[in-house]
Amino acid sequence: MMRNLLLAVIVPLVTATAWAEGPGRDLTELTLEELMDIEITVTSAAKKPQKLTEAAAAISVVTGDQIRRAGVTSIPEAFRLVPGMHVARVDANKWAISSRGFDGRISNKLLVLVDGRHVYTPLFTGVFWEVQDTILDDIDRIEIIRGPGGTLWGANAVNGVINVVTKSAKHTQGGLLRLGAGTEERTFGEVRYGGTLSTDAYYRIYAKYVDRDGFVDEAGNDTNDNWQMRLTGFRIDWDLTPDDSLTFQGQYYDGDGLQTVLQPIFTPPFVQPVRDAIDMTGGHLLARWERHLGENSDLALHAYLHRGNREEAVASGDTEITEIDFQHRFPVRERHDILWGLGVRITGDEVHSGAVLAVEPERATDYVYHAFFQDEITITPERLSLTVGSKFEHNDYTGYEFQPSVRLTWVPAPKQTVWAAVSRAVRTPSRTERYLRFTMPGTADAIFSVWIPSADYDSETLLAYELGYRVQPNERLALDAAAFYNCYDDLQASEPGAPTLDPSPLPHAVLPFHFTNNSQGHTYGLELAADYKASDHWRLYAGYSLLKMDIELKDALPGTQMTYTEGKSPEHMAFLRSSWALPGNVDFDMALRYVDALPAIDVDGYLELDARMAWRPTQQMELFVVGQNLLDAQHTEFRPVMIQTLPTQVERSVYVGVTWHF
Repeated sequence: MMRNLLLAVIVPLVTATAWAEGPGRDLTELTLEELMDIEITVTSAAKKPQKLTEAAAAISVVTGDQIRRAGVTSIPEAFRLVPGMHVARVDANKWAISSRGFDGRISNKLLVLVDGRHVYTPLFTGVFWEVQDTILDDIDRIEIIRGPGGTLWGANAVNGVINVVTKSAKHTQGGLLRLGAGTEERTFGEVRYGGTLSTDAYYRIYAKYVDRDGFVDEAGNDTNDNWQMRLTGFRIDWDLTPDDSLTFQGQYYDGDGLQTVLQPIFTPPFVQPVRDAIDMTGGHLLARWERHLGENSDLALHAYLHRGNREEAVASGDTEITEIDFQHRFPVRERHDILWGLGVRITGDEVHSGAVLAVEPERATDYVYHAFFQDEITITPERLSLTVGSKFEHNDYTGYEFQPSVRLTWVPAPKQTVWAAVSRAVRTPSRTERYLRFTMPGTADAIFSVWIPSADYDSETLLAYELGYRVQPNERLALDAAAFYNCYDDLQASEPGAPTLDPSPLPHAVLPFHFTNNSQGHTYGLELAADYKASDHWRLYAGYSLLKMDIELKDALPGTQMTYTEGKSPEHMAFLRSSWALPGNVDFDMALRYVDALPAIDVDGYLELDARMAWRPTQQMELFVVGQNLLDAQHTEFRPVMIQTLPTQVERSVYVGVTWHF
């Protein structure tokens, strides 16, 4: 009785940690014993394969099977399956995503990679999520670290690291076709085919198309933010020798969307809604060579090229990223596991001024040189280990940066892990923060706030303290807890200058601001997660996260504005997910999620329900129906902050589809 009562209390309060399964295996069919014993290729925490349960970080894994059963239709929506991750729709084609606070359209403290490739735009050190897409069935897993990862991944990995890992072409042989339609997902189609080039070389080619409807305003009127995306790509995996492997992959995308931008004008009411079209094109090529040198020893060489173009009324331009990265792992005696690496990342862009943004000079090329060293020291075999290391970088804005960390892992008993960490991380300036001119719509008395270039803007810093505990108390229940205390310094603020009168094009007052580092603060919180196997065919994932923020100005001039405030990130979040394998080859999945209010931007808390039912009449075919946001006809999740677009509300939606493997 007490055991059942305890589970009834714990499970609804804690979020799911993904105990990963092997390729193609249904989570509901595995025991927790099997899940805990599987050696999965989690690389984001230590840049080497290790068990998820032994990682000295608050890391979760969203598996390909979980993505499929959740019914999500985009990569950002999959992050809702992770405790402590805030995922909010700004409008139909924009997201605000963060870990442990500091949320916004441009979440510059969250580093995002796809197969190890940086996908943020160098202009804002944020991510345009609407162009990050692939066939979701080809995702092997999404590794998400909540907390700093700068020691291995470098600048901007302050509050988290997301690494989307796609499947090897060897594991996507044969064909896949998916078609569907719905109220918000108006039409979508995917096709992929995998084959062999030789006995040791495998390939896949794919194409995808989506047409998504726009959202509505508070009155239920359409808000002109629908969008379409088309992409095509390939991947080749080649086992050159028993110890050498080579991967080539590439993708091209072409999309267009709509938005309503609130632009400044110099006559009353000093703001004008403008219907704007967004044109997005781009692509990448990636190559990776890996060599196995022996037990706990290997080499890896990684290189990629990304190019993208974006045209919209706010501003338009081209970006290019080139990176070469090398790493080497080797043991020293029996107690040291050494990992080191170095590389260079070159980012170039050309920005054409728009109605809101201007960057001078329009064209620039920036270089980041980086190296890292890490030593995992075994103190007591299979019981106690200490990991120390640091990242060293040089960038064109702040010069040299270092990001050390110390992590301790203790296994007090079988199926229990205690870990602790102290880390330093930095968020380096972007080009826009050094060379941006940004104009906000005017007030009723014709005063326009204008952000002007800040040549002395410096890096934001974090000193983080973390403590975690994982345990499997019995064969049906696994629990995970992580607590953190973060100290931030030199955070961004906007300091006012002396007002001026600008006579052109019409007389108006200008209140200039420039970015400074006159803000500081701390955050603390708790993230709890659970996985409960209720029966042989029913699994529950549930959880809860708490975030407290205290941000304040340092010695600053009167009128200085803080960029980061407490009320833009939810204090409480929770969800409960159920995965049920019913008789007759039927899957039934439901997810109930709660997100607390965001008082700083006038967003109420909300409770929503998603559901998916799928039937497999044959081994090759699956028919499915998905309902999303079923509890409310519409609700607000986030509001634009800097770049003003028309506020929108997420609508209830339903879509149906079919998947055929051939």
